[in-house]
Amino acid sequence: MYVTTALLRRTASNSSNTSTTGKRLLSSLSKKPVSNSASSSISGNFNQTPQRSLSFYSALRSAQRWSHGVDWKSPASLGAQIRIASSTASLFQRNIATMASENAFNRILTSLPKPSGGEFGKFYCLPALNDPRIDKLPYSIRILLESAIRNCDGFQVKKEDVEKIIDWENSSPKQVEIPFKPARVLLQDFTGVPAVVDLACMRDAMNKLGSDSNKINPLVPVDLVIDHSVQVDVARSENAVQANMELEFQRNKERFAFLKWGSNAFHNMLVVPPGSGIVHQVNLEYLGRVVFNTDGMLYPDSVVGTDSHTTMIDGLGVAGWGVGGIEAEAAMLGQPMSMVLPGVVGFKLSGKLKNGVTATDLVLTVTQMLRKHGVVGKFVEFYGDGVGEISLADRATIANMSPEYGATMGFFPVDHVTLQYLKLTGRSDETVAMIEKYLRANNMFVEYSEPQQERVYSSYLDLNLEDVEPCISGPKRPHDRVPLREMKVDWHSCLDNKVGFKGFAVPKEAQEKVAKFSFHGQPAELKHGSVVIAAITSCTNTSNPSVMLGAALVAKKACELGLQVKPWIKTSLAPGSGVVTKYLQKSGLQKYLNEQGFHIVGYGCTTCIGNSGELDESVAAAISENDIVAAAVLSGNRNFEGRVHPLTRANYLASPPLVVAYALAGTVDIDFNKEPIAVGKDGKDVYFKDIWPSTEEIAEVVQSSVLPDMFKSTYEAITKGNAMWNQLSVPTSKLYSWDPNSTYIHEPPYFKNMTMDPPGPNGVKDAYCLLNFGDSITTDHISPAGSIHKDSPAAKYLVDHGVDRKDFNSYGSRRGNNEIMARGTFANIRLVNKLLNGEVAPKTLHIPSGEKLPVFDAAMRYKSAGVDTIVLAGAEYGSGSSRDWAAKGPMLLGVKAVIAKSFERIHRSNLVGMGIVPLCFKSGEDADTLGLTGHERFTIDLPSNINEIRPGQDVTVQTDTGKSFTCTVRFDTEVSCPLFSYLFIPFLRGFGL
Repeated sequence: MYVTTALLRRTASNSSNTSTTGKRLLSSLSKKPVSNSASSSISGNFNQTPQRSLSFYSALRSAQRWSHGVDWKSPASLGAQIRIASSTASLFQRNIATMASENAFNRILTSLPKPSGGEFGKFYCLPALNDPRIDKLPYSIRILLESAIRNCDGFQVKKEDVEKIIDWENSSPKQVEIPFKPARVLLQDFTGVPAVVDLACMRDAMNKLGSDSNKINPLVPVDLVIDHSVQVDVARSENAVQANMELEFQRNKERFAFLKWGSNAFHNMLVVPPGSGIVHQVNLEYLGRVVFNTDGMLYPDSVVGTDSHTTMIDGLGVAGWGVGGIEAEAAMLGQPMSMVLPGVVGFKLSGKLKNGVTATDLVLTVTQMLRKHGVVGKFVEFYGDGVGEISLADRATIANMSPEYGATMGFFPVDHVTLQYLKLTGRSDETVAMIEKYLRANNMFVEYSEPQQERVYSSYLDLNLEDVEPCISGPKRPHDRVPLREMKVDWHSCLDNKVGFKGFAVPKEAQEKVAKFSFHGQPAELKHGSVVIAAITSCTNTSNPSVMLGAALVAKKACELGLQVKPWIKTSLAPGSGVVTKYLQKSGLQKYLNEQGFHIVGYGCTTCIGNSGELDESVAAAISENDIVAAAVLSGNRNFEGRVHPLTRANYLASPPLVVAYALAGTVDIDFNKEPIAVGKDGKDVYFKDIWPSTEEIAEVVQSSVLPDMFKSTYEAITKGNAMWNQLSVPTSKLYSWDPNSTYIHEPPYFKNMTMDPPGPNGVKDAYCLLNFGDSITTDHISPAGSIHKDSPAAKYLVDHGVDRKDFNSYGSRRGNNEIMARGTFANIRLVNKLLNGEVAPKTLHIPSGEKLPVFDAAMRYKSAGVDTIVLAGAEYGSGSSRDWAAKGPMLLGVKAVIAKSFERIHRSNLVGMGIVPLCFKSGEDADTLGLTGHERFTIDLPSNINEIRPGQDVTVQTDTGKSFTCTVRFDTEVSCPLFSYLFIPFLRGFGL
């Protein structure tokens, strides 16, 4: 699962003379996981030129794109072909007969006949095992079981692993480890650039060690969708899409060229160009296979992605979740992921949503329930008659927010609703028939209209859909749900409460302050709670036609009543794919959204990822000069402090129709049940109920406006790229030519001076505390993705390298440059560090000198003095996005350990991968109860021999003040431990041992 430099060294040393150990390693890479897997070619027909393979085993075969009937070419250019090196083909090509003969379960390899004669292919038949335990397994666990059986080679996957999964009911509570081999890997550009940088770095290292650098290649399909770079620079304009894309290319030309180089230099890598859509919506509507048919081998689709919302695909019945770059790059290179066999929470849905209630209201309710229940590290599987009452798009909305409720997955098994969606989105009838027949034959298909076989779950929850009511979440966390009827009261409580997740500590006498200003010659005013950003954004909702068309109907009703959004509110609409534009235009409703300022601004992640763009100078000045608690309302999935925009301290998640409603009201300080939104053109008050569409109205428009041809035409065009992308000129070399003057792509230090001998583990001695945090420090706090503040260390670096402030771009866009990202670590302007006694700033106390410094500057002082540092934290450390740089950055700052009450799963894994030790306080203890101030020096008593480190073992932490306490080492799997021995360069991710 994890990458160390060991395999690189061994691969290099085995180039000319393979040792016994080396042969075993190469054998492990070449063994047959039919899997990933049997991921053979589903490539487009490339006129007999070498092409993209979707597996190890069919490197040079051609077939039509699996469902859409178009060539599956890299969009790097119209003529670009994705190649497979002959060495890779010779190493991994296998036929089914060979694979079956090596598999311990070949006796259950079964033919799946076609209704018209012949066969779809063969599959490993779970019912053929005749084991009654399998019938009670959750559907999500059956996918893990099938993968283990298909890949069982006695080496990477053993019969004992299969037995653990079959005996899930008894083995899961014991926290046993299993290997899992996903079929494919999904990336977006913010996380994809660092991954490609790492691969390029590995090639250089192989080259310097005298080995074949072409051995560094993804061995499973990798899809990278460029969707995180577009910013809302231009809004409220018919020309916004083109203008923002031009600015996007101006800022990111170097990054895009690098990714285009990667799509040509590395095999098995598809890059979807900017302007195509949001990665998870593209995955849902196009990339998701549901069932692979690879050279006649059928198996369930599965995917891991470096974006935490990869879980959206779970709504389609595809097992997918977010992982750190360490695990993703290991999966790219064909290695099994070592994971703890998860518990599964059964979430029963019954009834039907009431009129006017949206999928967003449902997911915010589910998120709050599951957060309260506690589902970190678990799968959640939805079942019950109520599941059959919600659309596929609604299911995808619920699955999308798995990270917000803390689960690894939020899984919906395939049923007739899934099949209907596959047909709607352009998958062929034959493909859908194959999917249904395979899943039925392998007991993975659900019929909600028939009596269900009782399944066993680790714990149970239930929700009657009729109990869901309209709501929003905020002002600082996704799981802080507020019923719409309570919003006004809750808002005033937030103004009163002390600073925290639900508080701003605004004095009573200042709560009615009015900031008057001039907006382009027009009188304007802001109060606490005034909406300054209203954004229909994020794959969570833009993939759902019912809420998108619902928002358009709200806009239509408002226009007809004479209501208008105030011009100083920054409004935007960023669809997740071109399909949205097509059905908004066909419905005739886009013009009403335009009239309210919700022009389409681009196709990608915008406000949800922090790419909100600048507020008008007059608005920004009014907020800053009057200390206004301004609000943003967005249809996203994240609203952590400092993420959406530096000047919006209150950020609320809401359905797209509610985004339009709050934009019309101009404030979150309103009771929609009692107060009018505005005065209509007839002089009468207009209330919420007057503009809110019924469920039937929305369903009627969806039925008439969302058509299969829209999906087909959109995704046929996606493979052709666009003019700006196709004009990018990139070198053809296999090794990247690093530009030392580049501020976007910089050669990192990870492999410089690398030798064939790995270092041993190092303990932590007399370390200073760099930062002392409370609860819920997110990856946005640790490594922000948004704008670069003008007074930050990163800004100083850019200015020193000749970059104008207008060209700073975002931290997320500069993740290919370690110098900037190290300076951006802990640079969130909303950082609360106990060493600063409550001051909110991206700074810390340099303890030896007593100086207050930017975190980067303090860290560099410690490093230059040869002193280690640690971080103290509370609960849920590292929650939020699966962000590699939230672990890479602290490592480059010299952080050796993080001691917290609890960790988010992906971030904990990333810390281990970067050689940072994650330690948990014992239950009931934390820094405060132990009397730790952060001014102490800390020594962590780790074993000096890596073989003595065990998952979950206790270690002693001592301070120079005489305090001593016990912590648990959060190396949660056996393979985490050897990773730690390669502390100084754990970035070689992808060749797990």
